[in-house]
Amino acid sequence: MTTLRIGIMGDFDSQSDTHQATNAALHHAAALLSIHVEPTWLPTLQLEPPDRAPRLQHYDALWAAPGSPYRSLEGAVQGIRFAREHDRPFFGT
Repeated sequence: MTTLRIGIMGDFDSQSDTHQATNAALHHAAALLSIHVEPTWLPTLQLEPPDRAPRLQHYDALWAAPGSPYRSLEGAVQGIRFAREHDRPFFGT
């Protein structure tokens, strides 16, 4: 079975309905497509330069998560920049 690795750029909060829904939506879509999905939440502080490239290069697609304000707006922007500059599929909410 194909595995799709999705990096979710945001500061996960288990009490956030939108964060829980993000994970559920990815798993629901993957089930409908008969693929496996591995969503990984990436804290925005860890996406600030120079750390972003090594943290993001292993993902097939990137998602800027709902739920701002981010702990690091700079980290979120740098993650979006990485997606653009490295031709990664990108989705922002």
